[in-house]
Amino acid sequence: FGLFLVRLDIRQDSSRHAAALAEITDYLGLGHYDEWDEQRRIEFLQVELDNRRPLLPRDFRPSAETAEVLATCAVVAAAPAASLGSYVISMARDASDVLAVQLLLKEAGLRRPMRVVPLFETLDDLNNAGPAIDRLLQLPGYRMRLQGPQEVMIGYSDSAKDAGTTAAAWAQYRAQERLVGLCREHGVELLLFHGRGGTVGRGGGPAHAAILSQPPGSVAGRFRTTEQGEMIRFKFGLPGIAEQNLNLYLAAVLEATLQPPPPPEPAWREAMDRLAQAGVEAYRGIVRDDPRFVDYFRQATPEQELGRLPLGSRPAKRREGGVESLRAIPWIFAWTQTRLMLPAWLGWGEALQEALAAGERELLQQMRERWPFFSTRIDMLEMVLAKADAEIAERYDERLVAEDMRPLGRQLRDRLSQTVEAVLQLTGQSELLTHSPETLEAFSLRNTYLDPLHLLQAELLARSRQRQNEPESPLEQALLVSVAGIAAGLRNTG
Repeated sequence: FGLFLVRLDIRQDSSRHAAALAEITDYLGLGHYDEWDEQRRIEFLQVELDNRRPLLPRDFRPSAETAEVLATCAVVAAAPAASLGSYVISMARDASDVLAVQLLLKEAGLRRPMRVVPLFETLDDLNNAGPAIDRLLQLPGYRMRLQGPQEVMIGYSDSAKDAGTTAAAWAQYRAQERLVGLCREHGVELLLFHGRGGTVGRGGGPAHAAILSQPPGSVAGRFRTTEQGEMIRFKFGLPGIAEQNLNLYLAAVLEATLQPPPPPEPAWREAMDRLAQAGVEAYRGIVRDDPRFVDYFRQATPEQELGRLPLGSRPAKRREGGVESLRAIPWIFAWTQTRLMLPAWLGWGEALQEALAAGERELLQQMRERWPFFSTRIDMLEMVLAKADAEIAERYDERLVAEDMRPLGRQLRDRLSQTVEAVLQLTGQSELLTHSPETLEAFSLRNTYLDPLHLLQAELLARSRQRQNEPESPLEQALLVSVAGIAAGLRNTG
């Protein structure tokens, strides 16, 4: 393409790069790259990055998967610099993930600098983000190739799917803190790229509050973030609204740069550590450890149907498997359709109840009043709880879920009620969003139209599952309309 309005990023999963290099090293008789430890990988990659000879012989015939990776790198090398931004590595874990992409791009003939951006997504990977970047910046060859800022992408969607929003939010915050300190020590500019979605379960929320809740020093005159799905249309679909949202971003970045929030006090950190630990245990206790959960999820929500409907730009799954194999969007989207909103709140109730039972209400209130990070989390939690509706979720169970699975649904709805009670106890309100009557009124108005759509959808799902339907059948079309209508009514859905 000739004229460039915006730069496009390239994105690929780290496992695809490792598999390509494993095939190459095996062909060259060097062993299996995917079986090497991190130190051996780095040594090999450094030697090859500094080597002037090609890595691949002309008669190398790669598999289809490796050929696709190499072809992508060839396109990057051939494209004008003005057309491309960063090469983002999904599910990055270690320093070698970045060096691997640099080697593959070098082999494809890229001779200009390009930012290679690790995206840390799971809880463990976020915790390892600091050590991984520190190791990279200590490599002299890497520092020579690094022209411009060190860009790092923070994953919100998959970290929340992995550990729940309580632990994920705290891991994201601490990872950013460590990266800010490390890059300052190394004398390197840091550019953080926030991979947010539209909903609370994917790091979404009002942009102004989200930016001001970042760690001090992490917003240094610039802020890079994703806008996804229907939120692009809601925020930038009309010139006046687009200008207003850009003004909000600009104002927040200026404020966070010139008047950054204070660092959290030691007592706040310790409390957040406890909340995160309790949250991840409660979340994984259901999502990972309850043997009924995956079957219940697939019966109670339209997760199976979402893969058939012409929605979204990517497959619903990365691979075969349970919840861990799902992409974050259908994971959030499916629970939103039934109004249980589970990914956004599961884990918070147990964490807050444990803290309140330990007599920490005053400490939590202090954190909410003086720490933008914590206050924003609680505000977003309160908003999503106000949108949840246990009675609607129960209607889906009655129509779609097998009798022996229904106790789990009742258990989840009980947890929803307990989470609401914990938030009310913390905020001192008798009802959610009492402080924002306009928002409550808007929710009430939308629910007038949403409630019948939910009942229709539950019936359509039941009929669809009783027989096979063609993609263009009236039943499938009606199901699609119900999905789109509910998504539009709930706004920040996926």
